[in-house]
Amino acid sequence: MKTKAVRLYGKNDLRIDEFELPTMGDDEILARVVSDSLCMSSYKASIQGTDHKRIPDNVAENPVIIGHEFAGEIIAVGSKWSSRFNAGDKFAIQPALNYEDGPVGVLSAPGYSYSYLGGDATYVLIPNEVMELGCLLTYNGPGFFPASMAEPLSCVIGAMHANYHIKPGKYVHDMEIVGEGNLAILAGVGPMGLAAINYAIHREDRKPALMVVTDIDQDRLDRAAHLYSPELARSKGIDLQYINTSSMSDPVAHMRALTNEVGFHDVFVFAPVAPVIEQADQLLAFDGCLNFFAGPADPTFSAKLNFYNVHYAFTHIVGTSGGNTDDIKESLDMMEKGLNPSGLITHIGGLNAVPESTLRLPKIPGGKKLIYTHMEMPLTAIADFRKLGEKNPMFSDLADICDRYDGLWSVEAEDLLLKYCG
Repeated sequence: MKTKAVRLYGKNDLRIDEFELPTMGDDEILARVVSDSLCMSSYKASIQGTDHKRIPDNVAENPVIIGHEFAGEIIAVGSKWSSRFNAGDKFAIQPALNYEDGPVGVLSAPGYSYSYLGGDATYVLIPNEVMELGCLLTYNGPGFFPASMAEPLSCVIGAMHANYHIKPGKYVHDMEIVGEGNLAILAGVGPMGLAAINYAIHREDRKPALMVVTDIDQDRLDRAAHLYSPELARSKGIDLQYINTSSMSDPVAHMRALTNEVGFHDVFVFAPVAPVIEQADQLLAFDGCLNFFAGPADPTFSAKLNFYNVHYAFTHIVGTSGGNTDDIKESLDMMEKGLNPSGLITHIGGLNAVPESTLRLPKIPGGKKLIYTHMEMPLTAIADFRKLGEKNPMFSDLADICDRYDGLWSVEAEDLLLKYCG
């Protein structure tokens, strides 16, 4: 079967290729990709090329398919897996295989390391190790894009599960954020910050009592407050406050005052900016945990930390990069039960939009960029659908649907787009 895919050949070298997939083996699965969400991790891999730990050294000769936030439908199943998977199953993939000695000799991961498996493709061949490691997951919810968004949501789920706290004199880590505690999300209204807010509000356990979200962009803060309102959070038992720190002379003092000077038990940093990290350090309560979520592209990136507090106040720092398989299972379960990830999505595009959009991702405003791989369409802001609909009836129809969903993407909009794709 032929596939069309965006492949990485080296630093800043992404190409759309059409080529033949190998014949499916008895221990492999053939699948059709429907949607993929562009990720900053793909941008980093694309600009770093073989300097990236997941990119094989020989990509110039054996290019890899990029994209790891994808969902689709199984087409054919090798005999080894026929008792577990069926043609027609919808699927998502956990790209963090935890498989350090893979066949490509790197930290193997779909979307980084495989010639025939990645999200920015029309058809893919899923190798045996993905199933062996339990990383091919069926999705039984509506549509496809929620399953694509399950991977980024799993990253914030993993981050919250990775936080830990200790009791003085006992060397036992209590994993997770503090229930009924104070939680801060700094630089927190980008797409991943929104995912964290959404999860914190809707999870069934370990809710914070106070959640403070900061940024320096008022428009983005206003959008976040509209999507995930303080009223909604209050109905779930959370005091949610959005704060613009750009005009504050002392944002740390202001935020600590909200906690009656206790500080924050859990602080998440969603931007690789040294002053934001240093601000987070100053916000920590006794035994506070700082989670540096935003992975920097610069391997020498650093920031100052107060080591007096590390010693005497038991403050500590963790970092997470992606979620594990249990995290994405939790994410998919929440999607199947109706968690709506649409607030993260601001742009829609086709496979042809992937190379340029990936390489320019930090410069493109808005939230997640959702790709439908079986169509050609420039990367287009949902907010522009109505204007484009003056000349193109597809965009007019999509605008009508999005208007019914408060300007957001939806399964109904996806269904219409897929019909236009044929």
